[in-house]
Amino acid sequence: MTRTLYGYAFLDDFVLLYPVYALLFGDTGLSLGQISSLFALWSVTGVLLEVPSGAWADAVSRRLLLGLGPLLTAVGFALWVLTPSYWAFALGFVLWGAGGALGSGALEALVYEELDRLGAADSYARVTGRARAAGLVAVMAAMGLAGPVLAVGGYPLVGAASVLACLLTAAVATRFPEHRAKTSEGDGWSTTLRAAGRPGRPVRAALLLVAAVGSVWGALDEYTPLLVRDTGVPDWAGPYLLLLIWAGATAGSLLAGPAERLGTAGFAGLLAGSALALAVGALARSPAGLVLVAVAFGGFQLANVLADARLQRRIEDGARATVTSIAGLGTELATVAVFGAYAAIGSATGHSTAFAVLAVPYLVTAALVATARRGRARS
Repeated sequence: MTRTLYGYAFLDDFVLLYPVYALLFGDTGLSLGQISSLFALWSVTGVLLEVPSGAWADAVSRRLLLGLGPLLTAVGFALWVLTPSYWAFALGFVLWGAGGALGSGALEALVYEELDRLGAADSYARVTGRARAAGLVAVMAAMGLAGPVLAVGGYPLVGAASVLACLLTAAVATRFPEHRAKTSEGDGWSTTLRAAGRPGRPVRAALLLVAAVGSVWGALDEYTPLLVRDTGVPDWAGPYLLLLIWAGATAGSLLAGPAERLGTAGFAGLLAGSALALAVGALARSPAGLVLVAVAFGGFQLANVLADARLQRRIEDGARATVTSIAGLGTELATVAVFGAYAAIGSATGHSTAFAVLAVPYLVTAALVATARRGRARS
């Protein structure tokens, strides 16, 4: 199962269109407003389908949805390069958003329950950390290959390679094991959705933690090219510094297994230390400071994996995919709020200051986690 997971994670992110699709939109003649509306449509699709798709995954085969999602994405990518136009791009983003929603929640639930069936649930953080690292390596590989492939065959060849990656992802999904008890009569997706909408207090706390950890740095990632440019490096060196930051996040994923021994106090320290590294590295306004930004992203990625593992341990199996999707929805909504905050702060003060200010929510989260731990200790 783990080999299948790592292969699935790599192929799912090995999409050569990732680094160049904005160029495709611009070369087709779209305005900045039209391109922004496409990104908004993509986000809205994910938000609307996140929780219903999770409930569906709890009611039917999760393996089926993990195979269907990449097929929808493949159709969207094919439309982009075969009939490039605003409406083809819009439909492609809807299909991509739907495909991503089908896998969100279903993958985590399938992996956790299969590990639990084998008596290996304690290895969930290590396994998912490695899977996320495989996905990050795929992104870096796609960034390196997109330019040469584009030079050789243009957007059609880049699109064909991306469609092929999606088809291979769907094929790998058929290799996932799935051993689930059949749901009782009447336990359809709507029943599961209603049950998941009433989580207990421990689950609610874990849901909030996942959203708090994943939203801020997930939004800041979109602005790292601008932060790199503000350090004064030439444009040709920018991609290499971005790869450094991605390498930091990859290292954080690989440390998930040993880091489970940190405990609550260690988790709070991880968040606080990563926040300080982010603030100091961003305010340095130099390439050397980006090393600290890479360290911070590695810490946040690690904290993300650990928070997800904590959530999975607290969910009852019947609604696992649905509750995980609720966590994804919370993260998406919080990320949108961070985008708004960044726009306001960055416009007034610059990118370095915006990164430093947005490290503060992690200090607050770390303090809340530490305070909750002390409260439990007194009890």
